[in-house]
Amino acid sequence: MTTNTTRFEGYYHPRFSPSNAKLSRMLESPFIHRLDDRDRALYTRWVIRESASQATLLFWTALTHMGGTTASIAFALIPLVLAEGPFKIVAVQAAWSLAISHLLVQLIKRNVVRARPTMREGFNAHVSLPDRFSFPSGHSTSVMSVAFIHAANFHSLGWPLLALAALVGFSRVRLGAHYPGDVLVGQLIAIVTGIVVRVVW
Repeated sequence: MTTNTTRFEGYYHPRFSPSNAKLSRMLESPFIHRLDDRDRALYTRWVIRESASQATLLFWTALTHMGGTTASIAFALIPLVLAEGPFKIVAVQAAWSLAISHLLVQLIKRNVVRARPTMREGFNAHVSLPDRFSFPSGHSTSVMSVAFIHAANFHSLGWPLLALAALVGFSRVRLGAHYPGDVLVGQLIAIVTGIVVRVVW
């Protein structure tokens, strides 16, 4: 399917476009255009340049891997296997929140089809990219979905866990993989999913 991308030259992945005309018109609105401009400006300001030190890259890369698929599944499933009593309930909630938010992210990604910043901004990503679509950030969603559930149930750990999840999200921008808006929306998806899971469970 093709769409008129004059206003958003380079916004969509070049081989794809939004899957329906209504969504396409919404993404081409002046309001979304202004948000996109601000998002790109913040990305350009925050992304690590090629001249960054190895220590800087190592720090942000270590953080970003905490939001990867393997780490997120481990953080959710290890307590699910080992915990008992109330801790088991929290582990089940975290696993459901991770699974549901992941499905939502994949559904949105393949409908909005926003191109990665590496295809638009002239910067290279400092990490491998798991797919071609930028919006929303899967890493940011995964780590926040698990962190939010545990923070909501174990209040003494709340702020450290949420701060860590926020830093993992920011690492996706620093390393050139996502725009800030991708990260923010991914984290909001995780939080809303977590709230719903806790209400329903």
